[in-house]
Formats: sequence, C-alpha cells, structure tokens
Amino acid sequence: MLMRTDPFRELDRLAQQLMGPGTWSRPSAMPMDAYREGDEYVVAFDLPGVTADAIDIDVERNMLTVHAERRPVTKADDVQMELSERPLGVFSRQIVLADTLDTEHIKADYDAGVLTLRIPIAERAKPRKISIGVGSGRKEISG
Repeated sequence: MLMRTDPFRELDRLAQQLMGPGTWSRPSAMPMDAYREGDEYVVAFDLPGVTADAIDIDVERNMLTVHAERRPVTKADDVQMELSERPLGVFSRQIVLADTLDTEHIKADYDAGVLTLRIPIAERAKPRKISIGVGSGRKEISG
C-alpha cells in the first residue's frame, strides 16, 4: 500500500548517523512501522519527547507529510548541562500513499511518544464478488 520514495534510504540513514541529528534547518527522518490491519493501513512513527501540539500532519493528493519538532526544555539560570544526548530540532517524513487508500478519512492518535495513523482502504480497492448472469438461450445473428 505504500510506495517507497527514496531508493537510497540506507545510505541516508548512515549519513544521518555520521552527521548527527537533524536541526531546525535540516530535518532528520523519524523511525516508522507500516502494516495492514484488516481494512486499514497503519503507520506508526516514533516521536518521543514531542508534544502533540508540535506535530503537523498534511495530505496533498497522495503525499502524506508528518512534521514534528522537539523543543528544548526551559531550564533555570542556575542549571548547568552535563550531558545532552537527546536530539532536538525538526523531524520530518514524507510517504507516497497508494491510490487504494482513502486519504479523506485518516485518523491520528498520539500516545506515549508514538504517532499512529490509521488509513482506511478505499471501497474500490476491496475485493468484491462479481456475479455471472446466465443468458436465456442461444442468440443467432441473421443477416
């Protein structure tokens, strides 16, 4: 149901590991899982530490874009940071959805740092039974 948009995904992942996390000017990708569950396609994104109001989800035609921002936590003036490994900045992911998905009825839920999108499969894409009509007899063409 999903079409891959980046054939060099592993190379990009390796480059992100070497260059560090994304910044506000250079977003990094967010990990995701995608699977079919009954008549829905489910896509789950890992966004730990991101508040729900810092997540934007857009659909234009068949392009789904998820954009999130992990902002720094406000600290008191007397706090001295000893170690900071949790990445801050912008995270973004774009996915091309197949025509068989109903992008008008996407449901989004955010719980425990996981954004879950449920995308119904369009009625036209669901399997259906086609009945066979039986004719009343043989027809001849006369000329």
